[in-house]
Amino acid sequence: MHDLKADCASCSGLCCVALPFSRSADFAVDKAAGEPCRNLRDDFRCGIHRDLRREGFPGCVAYDCFGAGQKVTQVVYEGRDWRRRPESAREMFAVFPVVRQLHELLWYLTEALALPAARSLHADLRALLDETGRLTRATPQEILAADVAACRERVNPLLLRASELARAGLRGKKRRGADLMGANLKGADLRGADLRGAYLIGAQLKGADLRQADLIGADLRAADLSGADLTGSLFLTRSQIGSAQGDTATRLPPALDRPAHWSGR
Repeated sequence: MHDLKADCASCSGLCCVALPFSRSADFAVDKAAGEPCRNLRDDFRCGIHRDLRREGFPGCVAYDCFGAGQKVTQVVYEGRDWRRRPESAREMFAVFPVVRQLHELLWYLTEALALPAARSLHADLRALLDETGRLTRATPQEILAADVAACRERVNPLLLRASELARAGLRGKKRRGADLMGANLKGADLRGADLRGAYLIGAQLKGADLRQADLIGADLRAADLSGADLTGSLFLTRSQIGSAQGDTATRLPPALDRPAHWSGR
């Protein structure tokens, strides 16, 4: 998944300009779409990168473009940036969030292809992976014309089936879309659980067994994953763990790095 990991050095700070955010627990200030963040430096780096959480920007820490930033900058616009080519800025800012959504689909498709239990789906998964990948390398006009919702509708049934095959025989709990905000799930056996779209905001998951749990779309903001085992969990993303709390004992899938803000408790 190396091409689906953000490489900020190869991007022109697109997430810091193209996207809006509102003053909240996640962001210290309001910012309109197309307006450069006040912390963006001339070299497209963040001036407070090491202190984002302390300065009131935990939303930036949790955000992940899945590598869309460098794709738009280096591939779609062939290395041009919005400062040197201001006439392309508005278009580039519109293209970026579309490619970001497509890269998220690429992340899920790539993970599904790595599931041995879903081997019967690999041909269809590969076809959609290739098709989606080609779209991310298309012209700006073709990208802006893309029907991302239709793409998701084609991908989702395959991801659902891949999840079912990977979790077969585990008899995991079915909590899809459940309201588990603040729930005490300390040490819970959630192996193979269906937690797609579940609200786990602030949930206590310390020491929980989340192996092979389907976590696609689950909201893990401020959830305590200290000591939890997420080995082999399905469709977990950097954004999800970046918005949660954990420690050195939290076990993650190989494709995910431990967030820098996680404590050693």
